[in-house]
Amino acid sequence: QVQVVESGGGLVQAGGSLRLSCSVSGTLIGAKTMGWYRQIPGKQRELVASITNSDDANYADFVKGRFTISRVYLKNTLHLQMNSLKPEDTGAYFCNAQFIVGPRGIHWGQGTQVTVSS
Repeated sequence: QVQVVESGGGLVQAGGSLRLSCSVSGTLIGAKTMGWYRQIPGKQRELVASITNSDDANYADFVKGRFTISRVYLKNTLHLQMNSLKPEDTGAYFCNAQFIVGPRGIHWGQGTQVTVSS
């Protein structure tokens, strides 16, 4: 069974940095797309950044120039380097992995909390 586990969240001051990591276990098949989403209380979950198995990255406008997504394809490992953090970046960050063969579908982690203090 596929498991998605995030790590690296925490408390940081505005202007600081955090690096989130996500690992996918339970399959040897590479995910087609992996991504980071965040959920702020009272709002819907929204895309932060995603990356395909061709290393094509896509960013939400509110993180462009501040966040960088990267992955190790064969290890189904995903990272999100977050710089110049703002209080409005506070929220639960979730990793997902989309497979088109094998464990087909989208698999989500439980999330990791990021809190940015002003």
